[in-house]
Amino acid sequence: MSEVRTEFFASFDGTRLAVHRCGEGRPVVLLHGLFSSAEMNWIKWGHAQRIADAGFEAIMLDFRVHGQSESPTDPAKYPTNVLVRDVVALVVHLGLDEYDLGGFSLGARTSLHAVAKGVLAPSRLIVGGMGTAGLGEWQKRASHFRRVIDEFDAIGPGDPAYYSRQFLKSQGVDRLAARMLLDTMPDLSLDLLANVTMPTLVVCGDEDRDNGSARDLADLLPNATYVETPGNHLISATKPEMGEAIVTFLLG
Repeated sequence: MSEVRTEFFASFDGTRLAVHRCGEGRPVVLLHGLFSSAEMNWIKWGHAQRIADAGFEAIMLDFRVHGQSESPTDPAKYPTNVLVRDVVALVVHLGLDEYDLGGFSLGARTSLHAVAKGVLAPSRLIVGGMGTAGLGEWQKRASHFRRVIDEFDAIGPGDPAYYSRQFLKSQGVDRLAARMLLDTMPDLSLDLLANVTMPTLVVCGDEDRDNGSARDLADLLPNATYVETPGNHLISATKPEMGEAIVTFLLG
């Protein structure tokens, strides 16, 4: 069992971010989903350990407003695509040259923004729980989460937003900071996916439709492999098959 080591660094604007590292070997930078954390997406369910056991180092960022990272409430700390800038800051901080990059849901979306716009150039890319709608029609998805925050106390059992509300509450997310963070995330033109030329794994639960069609997303990427694993959007991230698919891709 590999030890998970946690350290902190200052991002481009001084915001204190947590990064968790597991294993030794080629770096694989992993980004978690919205209102989640490295612990919830990558560590708790054994994915980081599987990656470490395969001879890689899993480097897992907690996005600002998530996990053990800082949740600033100054609006100046939330420029457009701030999460992309945080990932760039991590890569620079660690001095990474040859590395792979992956993410689940928001982490996948952030990875694709960074690569499609030429900000980052990993050797390989992992896109989990993401489809075309989560990129080109993100504002529709974001409106759901804005409602969860804005109407938090009024959302009860039976409301379609209740599960998201309970998950946000369980993770202890600062709602004011999360609301500002949501406004930093623009849609991505699907035409830009032509720039994502490195080998890419698109992995998605067979019942996951939260972000649109992952299969259609894979078809738009020049060098993608599509793999389905069991579960809906949230459940698929807890299943060993997702971690196993990632390891198979990394070893391929």
